Amino acid sequence: MDAITLDRNLSASSDLTFSKRQKRKRLFLLFGGGLILVAAGWWIWSTFIAADTESTENAYANVEVAQVTPLVGGPVKRVLVVNSQLVHAGDVLVVLDDTDLRLAVEQAEAALGHARRQVRQVQENDASLAGQEGVRDADEATARADLARAQADLDKAQLDERRRQTLAGPGAISQQEYSDAQTAVRQAKAAVAQARARIAAAEAARAAAGGARRANRALIADATIDTNPEVLAARAKLDQARVDLARAVIRAPVDGVVDQRRVAVGQRVQAGVPVMVVVPVEGIYVDANLKEVQLGRVRPGQPVRLTSDLYGSGVVYHGHVAGFAGGTGSAFAAIPAQNATGNWIKVVQRLPVRIRLDPAELRAHPLRVGLSMHATIDLSGER
Repeated sequence: MDAITLDRNLSASSDLTFSKRQKRKRLFLLFGGGLILVAAGWWIWSTFIAADTESTENAYANVEVAQVTPLVGGPVKRVLVVNSQLVHAGDVLVVLDDTDLRLAVEQAEAALGHARRQVRQVQENDASLAGQEGVRDADEATARADLARAQADLDKAQLDERRRQTLAGPGAISQQEYSDAQTAVRQAKAAVAQARARIAAAEAARAAAGGARRANRALIADATIDTNPEVLAARAKLDQARVDLARAVIRAPVDGVVDQRRVAVGQRVQAGVPVMVVVPVEGIYVDANLKEVQLGRVRPGQPVRLTSDLYGSGVVYHGHVAGFAGGTGSAFAAIPAQNATGNWIKVVQRLPVRIRLDPAELRAHPLRVGLSMHATIDLSGER
């Protein structure tokens, strides 16, 4: 009885061991078959699919933000936007107190009126100087006439002197009469010299009057009142004052979302100091930081499929390679790596590749700067 029971137990134990071995064998076969399928799938994917793509998760949304910078300084009167607010190009963002700017416009208007009157005065002076020039011409003509008369008197006096000299020898006239004739000659000569001096003075006065008129006319030559340089300069200052007044209202330069607002009512802003930024979300692109070993076949224009962590894999963006950065991040670092050292370790570098997105898809699913993206570049169309 015991022997029979022992045989039965041994037989059952043998069957159980055989069953376990068979089960383990099937598991090993299934595991080996799974590994073969995975390996085959990986080979097919790497050979026929991944070979024509380059992917990276080191990609982020980016955009050229628009700085909102006052072009004139002044105290802030109103701030009409807050961070995250959507604005359109031309919308009013900040209003400055324009009291000083309005006064500057009024001063420029007064300066323009003064310049017009000065030019008009110069034009009227031309007529006055022309009259003075005519007077000097008349004075010169009078002086020449006086010279002719004085010369005639001198000729007559000299003739009388010669006659009396002839008569004085035989005693036909007195010595006094002869002396009077000599005195008359000297007086006539003095009169001639005086007339010549008046001519020289008249000529000098006429030249001075002509120079003054020419100098005056140079101020208004080839120009009307409105085209005179003085008036143009005053008008330019007025235009600048009006432009500065208009700049007291700070407007959005582009469509986008307000961010980094650094201005408040009552604050005095300075020209050239940014007060906020506007992020043009419709112009967002993606910077995909590919390893240098991935860039050998990447070309501008190649299509790109992208997904974002914001929307998940259910939302796919379609874009294309727009271009490559001019250098790696380490090359443009504040303290670039100095590889010419003894302790050099090679580090695979990454180069930013700009990917332009489809505007329609971007409007349907907006992105924000800095969001993580996954980019897959299709290399199958490589030429």
